[in-house]
Amino acid sequence: MKYSKQAFYNGNPDFYELPNSQEQAFILSYAKNATKNTKDNLMKSYVDKTGQYARITTFMKDIGTEEMARVEHKLQSKIDELFPKDRYTVTLTGKALVFQKGTSYLIDNLIISLIFAILVIAALMAYLFRSVKMVMASVITNVLPLCITSGLMGYFEIPLKPSTILVFSIAFGISVDNAIQFMAKYRHDLIKNNGLVNKSVISSIRETGISTFYTSVVLIFGFAIFTLSSFVGTIALGGLISCTLLFAMFANLLVLPSLVLTFEKKKALKELEGKAK
Repeated sequence: MKYSKQAFYNGNPDFYELPNSQEQAFILSYAKNATKNTKDNLMKSYVDKTGQYARITTFMKDIGTEEMARVEHKLQSKIDELFPKDRYTVTLTGKALVFQKGTSYLIDNLIISLIFAILVIAALMAYLFRSVKMVMASVITNVLPLCITSGLMGYFEIPLKPSTILVFSIAFGISVDNAIQFMAKYRHDLIKNNGLVNKSVISSIRETGISTFYTSVVLIFGFAIFTLSSFVGTIALGGLISCTLLFAMFANLLVLPSLVLTFEKKKALKELEGKAK
């Protein structure tokens, strides 16, 4: 009836209200001429055929995922107050809510998967070296590029969404592969060189450094091609993965060997003293 009155006054929003007794004579005369099909189609927008389920539709602006969660909490509190759960079953839905729930689900799964991957890597390094220091070196090297990328996302105000969440999983997997190659080669050379740390680190970086560099460069430029896309999500995905792989390459070539030498400092100093004598 409110819409009918507003339409009667040429759509003026000031007249969006129930018609008074004088206006009813004019407005109801138009309503009586409405066909049955029109009435049915109108009712289908709000009530199902059984008359047991009603739909309340509203619109809101794009306010972001965090603000959407707060609005949902306030709305749910009001719904519980107006529609007691023992009498009504209320379900919230809509594109914005589904997107917010999906993003939250992906973020939670990203955190769980990264923690699981870190624990697996730590267990593998602990099995290879039986050393807490080597575990710390491998974990720090692989987590550092992800921290730098997340910092860049915050600085440039790049939001976490399905297209950007994938960055961490993809980049972490590639970075771990290079780190494991170096650590496995280092363990092999350490046994071969009778525990000489400096010599083992140098031979390992010579053996795996070139392959790490070339594969990283190929992957960086391969993902950088995505930045030529016209879709914003694809651009962000390609650019962030390329940056993360660049940081991961330097981490595996510089940070990881440096951490190994730092954690094995005592052995390395003994080797230098032995050579000096």
